[in-house]
Amino acid sequence: MIKTFSTSTFYKNLDVDSNQTNLPRQVERAHHSNVAPVGFENAELIHVSKEFAKELGFSKEDLDSAEFKELVTGNANYNGTSFAMNYGGHQFGNWAGQLGDGRAINIGQIIGESGMEQLQLKGAGPTPYSRRGDGYAVLRSSIREHLCSEAMHYLGISTTRSLSLALTGNDVYRDMFYDGNAAYEKGAVVCRVSPSFIRFGNFQIHAVNGELEQLRQLADFTIDYHFPEIDGSAANKYVQLFQTVASRTLTTIMHWQRVGFVHGVMNTDNMSILGLTIDYGPYGWLDNYDPSWTPNTTDNQHKRYRYGAQPEIGLWNLWQLANALFSLIEESEPLEAILNNYKKEYEQQRLVMMRSKLGLQKESSDDSEFIAELLQLLVLHETDMTIFFRELIVVNHETNNIEALDIIEKCFYDFDQMSPSVLDQWTAWFDKYLGKLKKESAFAKARTQQMQLSNPKYVLRNYIAQLVIEQAETGNYQLLNEVHEMLKKPYTDQPAMDHWYVKRPDWARNKPGSSQLSCSS
Repeated sequence: MIKTFSTSTFYKNLDVDSNQTNLPRQVERAHHSNVAPVGFENAELIHVSKEFAKELGFSKEDLDSAEFKELVTGNANYNGTSFAMNYGGHQFGNWAGQLGDGRAINIGQIIGESGMEQLQLKGAGPTPYSRRGDGYAVLRSSIREHLCSEAMHYLGISTTRSLSLALTGNDVYRDMFYDGNAAYEKGAVVCRVSPSFIRFGNFQIHAVNGELEQLRQLADFTIDYHFPEIDGSAANKYVQLFQTVASRTLTTIMHWQRVGFVHGVMNTDNMSILGLTIDYGPYGWLDNYDPSWTPNTTDNQHKRYRYGAQPEIGLWNLWQLANALFSLIEESEPLEAILNNYKKEYEQQRLVMMRSKLGLQKESSDDSEFIAELLQLLVLHETDMTIFFRELIVVNHETNNIEALDIIEKCFYDFDQMSPSVLDQWTAWFDKYLGKLKKESAFAKARTQQMQLSNPKYVLRNYIAQLVIEQAETGNYQLLNEVHEMLKKPYTDQPAMDHWYVKRPDWARNKPGSSQLSCSS
């Protein structure tokens, strides 16, 4: 008998939809709707995050059992309490109305090393929130979610987790780029795990619909079960809730900026109330440093969710959450104060983060200007962000600027084509950087350690994920296993994995799946 799981506290404590019809429809005055996974007779479990499974209390024998496979593929008995959540959201800046779990079904909860965790199957069938979708997911997007969830965890970034990845045995019809070229793809289901899947949009839908009682219930539940540090009887408890969410949101986004991660679709329904990274759709990692880059083809024209705009979008999304909570608080001043403080905190945290990436141990009055010079310089000639900062660790107070340029040469695309004026600017910047390192020579060891923990060597580059997908679609999961292992130690030198520590290959520059992604799953 595998470790038992129980009915979700979300299900037990909040309002369930009285309509049991599993057809796309508007849901009123309910936080969730009863719905069961369709079940897949020919499901095949192809990968399990074993370390995470152990944290959740599953034994090796459990993972090999038929019961475990049934649990994570939608074929178990969930006691009639599996459900899809009701939420709305702003999509690309526009209110989209009701959205909800269109292809995700919550099946219960389990107690792990970190406390209570919710289990959710993504791609397990239609729900009342499926709208025009069918509730299913395909292998390519499921691999991307499975790998990236775990990659972010090991990078030290708050995230939902992925316990398992399975083929459903069914094909799914998808138009990858919404361009009329639809085709059948392998169906898949991911078992996602999180303390909570509540989003900003869960609050928004009730506020917009004037469902004050459901809004209050949700806020109280969130405080009681997820923010016990907040006094649930305090008059300003909802203000405290918003402050906590704002702080967590900013912290997570700053980590995204640190490692070069671009979420790709920061709609309010994709923003976790716990500050987790959630909903891995058309995400990507910066190869060459480019603040204007977005991996999402849907966003190509306006680039709303580009890398450089993520902190600003986080603030915009928090404004929308503040508007929803205002119904409970009825005072705008405390909410506005928190939002204004976000701007100040962002600038302060950004400076601390960049000092950490550069290994600077002492604050200097010219740090902001010095960092701005570097960021402007990085875009003048294509420079791989991950490799640049990782190789910069080798530079020290005894290095001269010619040696420094030799060290980082490998991070440039077409180094031989760099203009003399840009090369001169790099030389000048290194003169300043080396001057700072000489002043801090007594802290050389601390600098190295700090930079190694701030600058990952291995990240889930888009082309790597695409190679895994292409091989997995043939039924070969060797790369899936290899890349998953690599991503578990992103800050550690792994000589056997150094074939992944390279710049994006030329073939991947404009390849669908490597540089061009959509919301299609």
